[in-house]
Amino acid sequence: MDGISYYDLRHVTGEVTHIDIDNGVVESAGTSFFNKAILRVLVRSGWGVLQIDNFTTCTGRKFDELLERAARLAVITEEQVVLGDVQRRQLPVPPLKEDPREIGLEEKSALLAEIERSATLPLIVNRRANYIEKFEEVRFSDSSGNEFTYGMGRSGFNVLAVASRNGNVQMGYEREHSIHGFNLRHQQDVGRKAAQTAVSLLDAVAAKGGKMRAVLDPELAGVFAHEAVGHASEGDLIQEGSSVLKGRTGERIGNETLTIVDDPSLCEFGFDPVDAEGVAVSRTEIIRCGVVNAFLHNRESLVAVGNGIAGHARAMPGEPPLVRMSNTFIENGDSTKEEIFAECKNGIFLAGSRGGQVDPGRGVFQFNAEYGYLVENGECTKMVRDVSLTGEILSTLHQIVLCGNDRKMSPGYCGKGGQSVPVSDGAPHVLLVDAVVGGSGMD
Repeated sequence: MDGISYYDLRHVTGEVTHIDIDNGVVESAGTSFFNKAILRVLVRSGWGVLQIDNFTTCTGRKFDELLERAARLAVITEEQVVLGDVQRRQLPVPPLKEDPREIGLEEKSALLAEIERSATLPLIVNRRANYIEKFEEVRFSDSSGNEFTYGMGRSGFNVLAVASRNGNVQMGYEREHSIHGFNLRHQQDVGRKAAQTAVSLLDAVAAKGGKMRAVLDPELAGVFAHEAVGHASEGDLIQEGSSVLKGRTGERIGNETLTIVDDPSLCEFGFDPVDAEGVAVSRTEIIRCGVVNAFLHNRESLVAVGNGIAGHARAMPGEPPLVRMSNTFIENGDSTKEEIFAECKNGIFLAGSRGGQVDPGRGVFQFNAEYGYLVENGECTKMVRDVSLTGEILSTLHQIVLCGNDRKMSPGYCGKGGQSVPVSDGAPHVLLVDAVVGGSGMD
């Protein structure tokens, strides 16, 4: 069609099942279905994007009419767009060990209720559990003749326990999500762990802030890799000048033991068999042995910024693709967990994550740990609460002096541009020197 240099169509159909249980009561349970498509058309003036609900596959004149509608939208953008040359390949989706769709809603509710009840302990005043599963059938095609089709399922649960005593209220939270199949069976230990954390925090002391040696567990270190480094490596943010990593390719910004990776081909919760632009996915080492190595890209930012590969475009059904992380982690080092604590000597151990904030443009962050322990003579002693890690991204990377050999990945969801996509992040245990630890305890 005249004026159109490229188009692609991503059509996603599927179903979502959810169950919510609050203090033993099933508050909601059900399944909903969706059918969404997005048509992107590139003309000389930029992208025209058409979002379509309840899309029906069409050809010939009907499809030409959709192209024309999208092309008319492109006229108002007046944006120069150049797309990079990319590899095309689709990876196989891992088989499901047990397909959640073959299990009835009643059985799922009963299994989730067992997990929620397992979070019952003295001093626990509130319990909540929720389950969600989502299956997508994805069909991608473009004007270059590329076509990809695959089915993908994700499912999992969260459990929350709240403990209270004399006005002191504390929370424990656990989650388990997977791409490998149904995971509600025999999970009562997860509920018990949430409750035990909440009760233990009632006796924890408020942490004292200051500069000290700090050991981060795999979950909190993974959050650091995702939030502080992963977002700063996204090509669109670099293109906008909103990243502290811009212009630092080849610069040493960390210890040679530090390698940080994003890998959508890894069969973890953020896995994609092909990206949302029909581009092959593969491992990208953002930082290699302490040196800025590569950025994450879609086809557009690859041309505008360079240094890296495309294959990092992701999108919710019916939404335009954005440069996104997938499975982001600090690579294993050579140290054992015991060696890391021994080298810490006296400091603090920070575990779990309760969120935080990061400004990838200014290069500063603040993360809240779920809890911590004082480290004395290389051993964990007294439990502490209300503790956080604060700092500048670049200086903190230099402060990571040891990486363990026990990497663990944690599943979750990441928000950007109004879209939320499944991700995982992780790390081994890591040791920081001169870490800026925040706390509310008094000297």
